[in-house]
Amino acid sequence: MEKQAGDTVERIEALAANEYGDITEILKEAKEATEIEHNLTLWENIKLYPKSIAWSMLMSTAIIMEGYDVVLMGSFYAYPSFNKKYGQLQPDGTYQLSAAWQSGLSNGTSIGAIIGLMINGIISEIYGYRKTMMGSLLFTVLFIFILFFAQNVETLLVGEILIGIPLGVFQTLTVAYASEICPVGLRAYLTTYVNLCWVIGQLLASAVLRALVERTDEWSYRIPFAIQWVWPIPICIGVLMAPESPWWLVRKGKYDEAEASLKRLTADVPENSGARSFDTRKTVAMMIHTNQIEQRITAGTSYWHCFKGVDRRRTEIACFVWAIQNLCGAGLMGYSTYFYEQAGLNPKNSFNMAMAQYAIGMIGTISSWIFMSYFGRRPLYIAGLVILDVILFIIGFIALAESTTATQWATGSMLLVYTFFYDTTVGPVCYSLVSEMSSTRLRAKTIVLARNLYNIFSIVNGVVIPHMLNPTAWNWKGKAGFFWGSICFCCIIWCYFRLPEPKGRTYGELDILFDKKVPARKFKTASIDLTQEEVHDQSSPSLSTA
Repeated sequence: MEKQAGDTVERIEALAANEYGDITEILKEAKEATEIEHNLTLWENIKLYPKSIAWSMLMSTAIIMEGYDVVLMGSFYAYPSFNKKYGQLQPDGTYQLSAAWQSGLSNGTSIGAIIGLMINGIISEIYGYRKTMMGSLLFTVLFIFILFFAQNVETLLVGEILIGIPLGVFQTLTVAYASEICPVGLRAYLTTYVNLCWVIGQLLASAVLRALVERTDEWSYRIPFAIQWVWPIPICIGVLMAPESPWWLVRKGKYDEAEASLKRLTADVPENSGARSFDTRKTVAMMIHTNQIEQRITAGTSYWHCFKGVDRRRTEIACFVWAIQNLCGAGLMGYSTYFYEQAGLNPKNSFNMAMAQYAIGMIGTISSWIFMSYFGRRPLYIAGLVILDVILFIIGFIALAESTTATQWATGSMLLVYTFFYDTTVGPVCYSLVSEMSSTRLRAKTIVLARNLYNIFSIVNGVVIPHMLNPTAWNWKGKAGFFWGSICFCCIIWCYFRLPEPKGRTYGELDILFDKKVPARKFKTASIDLTQEEVHDQSSPSLSTA
């Protein structure tokens, strides 16, 4: 058996080493592997790739830390003891952190994340996903000390910037890893699971803060910082045992290790299973063929190549899909506790509403798995934006009325409804789209660029939203819904014309669709001849590209 596997690897290496060699055989095996992926049902994929699911879920757990940190800082602005320690005394006898410092602290993590993202785009492609993740987790442990022992707001800002660096690595590495160790049938579920981890982190932060809100000593905000030490070491131990991405190994020419990695990611197939025709050799051949297509289409793998040729369009789509998360008003959710308090709710009820909000977000993310299997990515993403746009305008109109208990709870309730639809559509679907839009050779760097645009808009939100909500600044409160609703409408227009449907497509098929410049609205109906690299539009038989 070992000799046969070795012969297989040698044959694949021989075929891949010379692009002009026996390309017919490698094309044949790649086509067979593609057909197998298309024909497997969801349950057959689950039975074939249980280890892949487990490793992906483990790696994605790191995102819980980011979701936790984002809500932690945003919610501290509604925290009496935190404001007393780091804020300034107001004329009414309360303590409040100025809008400028709120913006600085909120943006600190985003600034650090931009640095971490750029580092990740280079390091992960050189050393692999596992080593990059383990190094980032160890740095996280060190940077939490700064947050825990911060005696002034300046030190707190330094800590937020530094911890943002490893969090930036987690933002993209988890999505890239999930997309590369699973088949087409599981890709959407495992990439959108990243969003569920984000929501879990948000819920945990809200629960911890709610439990400590009535404490008046320094431990009321130090304990939430200390809880962040729970995650890194266990995750690091798990990552140490995880297999490397077979796609990364193929890009490095390590075909034997890629096949070994695939064997670690899959289970033995029963004779009566629909997946009995699965063959790691054929799957590696498909990866090699996809890599060869991309080598022909794309000259290099630097950041600059993300903006050249066919990859320019792919980078644009990935970047805007992720940026829309910050342009559709979702930034209000990160400040939800503070938003509720400024709308008139007391701190305890504000945290209760925030907990309900993130619990609803978890339900929404799980619901998205069902909707994506029926409707795909593009329809769900666009429909979600339309619904969010309507809700934002409703929040704005409620704010025009006189502030009463009824309007306060109405505003809070609409934000809960917003959260459900966001985490059913735009929130999770974004992760699937971003991972599918890029070529495999430029995936890490494309995701880095996309997330960096997201973080740039996060910084803008970190400046604008506190001013919108802070009573010492613009004091817009719910009227901010009009502003974000208008921008959300513009996002809907862009998505209609530019966002393609990648559901059910292998990476090789997506490469061909982009290479042939198929319009976004034709991706769903296009028929692909993988061997000839031709595209035919089933809805318009007369249209074909070759």
